[in-house]
Amino acid sequence: MLRRPVLLPAVCTAAALLASSTALASSHREAPFITGMPKVDGTDFYMFNSYESGRDGYVTLIANYLPLQDAYGGPNYFSLDDDAIYEIHIDNDGNAMEDITFQFQFNTERKNATVNVGGTDVPVPLINIGAITANDTSAQNVLESYTVKMITGDRRTGNVQSITNAGSGEDTFAKPVDNIGTKSINDYATYADSFIYDVTLPDCPMPGKVFVGQRQEGFVVNLGEVFDLVALDPLGARDSRSNTIGDKNVTSLALEVPADCLTGDNTVIGGWTTASVRQASVINPAPQGSSTTASADAKGPAVKGGAYTQVSRLGSPLVNEVVIGLPDKDRFNASEPKDDGQFATYVTNPSLPALVNVLFSVPAPETPRNDLVTVFLTGVPGVTQLPTVTASEMLRLNTGIPATAAGAQVDLGVAGGDFAGFPNGRRPVDDVVDIALTAAEGFLCGADVNGADPGGEIGNCGTQDSQVNGGAIVNDGALPDPAAYLTTFPYLNTPLPGADNVAAAP
Repeated sequence: MLRRPVLLPAVCTAAALLASSTALASSHREAPFITGMPKVDGTDFYMFNSYESGRDGYVTLIANYLPLQDAYGGPNYFSLDDDAIYEIHIDNDGNAMEDITFQFQFNTERKNATVNVGGTDVPVPLINIGAITANDTSAQNVLESYTVKMITGDRRTGNVQSITNAGSGEDTFAKPVDNIGTKSINDYATYADSFIYDVTLPDCPMPGKVFVGQRQEGFVVNLGEVFDLVALDPLGARDSRSNTIGDKNVTSLALEVPADCLTGDNTVIGGWTTASVRQASVINPAPQGSSTTASADAKGPAVKGGAYTQVSRLGSPLVNEVVIGLPDKDRFNASEPKDDGQFATYVTNPSLPALVNVLFSVPAPETPRNDLVTVFLTGVPGVTQLPTVTASEMLRLNTGIPATAAGAQVDLGVAGGDFAGFPNGRRPVDDVVDIALTAAEGFLCGADVNGADPGGEIGNCGTQDSQVNGGAIVNDGALPDPAAYLTTFPYLNTPLPGADNVAAAP
């Protein structure tokens, strides 16, 4: 049995994720159906012990949606879907069903600002007609707001309570407009910080925080080369040749919650995010909105109704892209963790190592991949596994393992000796692509994450009970830059501006 204390809880979680396909975008356009619904396409899910100074004992949850945003993407930019619900689920007893759900729902107000043209007031085509500040939205033509519900028990039938502003008691929060450009919003970082709210959480004695808004994409991947039959040197030195999506933005739903208000009888929690839309949609052939030429009861471009139906799901990164086969990608997005036994073959017999073997003549670990079953479906005994557990895919975090300070974090997480990193939860700086590729190629075969103490065994790869391929670190040629992330909530960086026109003439 391989004894490796630096392999803690989770090197695992990540590991398993990567066990199967050739796509390596965290969750960007990962399934055929969701490509046509970008507003509800979950891209990344982060869950980690907060490492902002003074925030010990808190857990940060970040669900990113609406992938690959070009900062200049006006005039409508990147609003979320008023007819959808976005949810973050927490399982704290190991039964693969949510015990706590945080449900976000959005509302868009269009003010239909006009300008006078030859004596006629004509609606403008832009979302702002002047500079915007947090205290003055008079020039803002489109405003987004949202509510957050905390549901205990089943997400649809459980006890529903509102999360409220700790200062005002209100249950509606404003969302900042996207970073249009520096002429519209001179100091976006300060502007966006005004939309971080201290919140009162039901049945929780300590306040939390919430923020929803555009952020700079934090996921790092050499995307083009990966899809081009892995046109990389995956066993070469780790370096940063390209981060294809480094110039993109994303929309984040971020919560900070006291750990004690998330855990059950153990310090381990599992988490995942989903988005659901109405089951039915009827397209209006002659859409009208409220304007100078439309009646007050005019219908928009579509009328939606019926039960909410899940269309996006994301726990650990890279699962649907790299583990689940093409025929089952839409099924995975619609599924719940309690039903993950249907996808077990993708974990026990992953396709990625076989593909790497064909492309690079790198020996694939033997099957069945019991190492990946442990980290992918159950968690590691004594680390990220609860006393009783139903096999299921989700991101798992041991809240009892202290956070590593921002300046000391290692982007390889547990594989690099940083036990507070992926796959023990996931932080923005964690290089999940390299970690997962490394695990898929046999880094965890036979590992015991508790060192000489019994109880932390991962599992063998077929008959192999030690590292395959010499324990080499596999890489995609793109490295995270710790300086590119914030060290305070909401941790992901200020979004890139659509235009940089500070010095431009009015």
